[in-house]
Amino acid sequence: SIVIDFARARRRKRRNSLDYPMHDASHAFLKRLLETPSPSGFERGIQTVVREWATPFADEVRTDRHGNVIAVARPKKQPAGGEVQRIMLAGHCDQIALMIQHVDTDGFLYVQPMGGWDMQILLGQYLTILGRDGPITGVISRKATHLLTNEERAKVPLFTDVWVDIGAKNREEAEKLVRPGDVATITLGVRELRNGLIASPGLDDKVGLWVAMETLRLLHDQQLQVEVYAVSTVQEEVGLRGAATSAYGIHPHVGIAIDVCHATDTPGNEKKQLGEVNLGDGPVIFRGPNISPRVFDKLE
Repeated sequence: SIVIDFARARRRKRRNSLDYPMHDASHAFLKRLLETPSPSGFERGIQTVVREWATPFADEVRTDRHGNVIAVARPKKQPAGGEVQRIMLAGHCDQIALMIQHVDTDGFLYVQPMGGWDMQILLGQYLTILGRDGPITGVISRKATHLLTNEERAKVPLFTDVWVDIGAKNREEAEKLVRPGDVATITLGVRELRNGLIASPGLDDKVGLWVAMETLRLLHDQQLQVEVYAVSTVQEEVGLRGAATSAYGIHPHVGIAIDVCHATDTPGNEKKQLGEVNLGDGPVIFRGPNISPRVFDKLE
């Protein structure tokens, strides 16, 4: 789960004379994104949510062949002379997931990862499997700790060492519900913490997608000098694929990727390695050889 701070962001913006309380409909949109499963390669459901949100605020909403949703805001009047500049804002809608690889004779499911999982966090998690007739609840299981050898306790288990229990009596019962290639996510939901914080699976990067689409809403009916492309990209967790294909389709003059990073005001994260990033202190703007210095200066 990723934690994001809304309350402190609102207080900071007021101090900066930008009175921007969380828009109720926008908050509901973020919650809906976080409650919609979107495994990499299986983003159709969440992209439907994105299109519904973006349509009232965009001059055009389209879906490319890869599944990226592209919402475009255009100038009301075409600037005189020359090509209209195109700015692309990209946040990915997909989340890490698991894929059913095998169903054994006792009805237990074996899975393989889609994206980068930390197995030690995954153990014991409840899953929602997107079965052929609807969602199915399962739990990631392994041999009981009392039965593990010292050697087994000392190592991180492999995916072949764990299984998913859906309560099926045998393979025949399980195969009526699931089949190899079906996908699963950690059971989704938004959980409120203290001090205006929330935690939720999939905030990486549904919050980035949300920022792109919230920008589209805030630009609605504004006098633009450029075309703005707010893009919900697919398959980032398995190779940054949708960002590449959508960029080739748009050919932007400026591209801004919106994603999450690591806070260093939590235990164990080294500021000497990651820089000083504190939750609630505002967005992080990256610098480096792949970042345009002029774009960075404008964003800063």
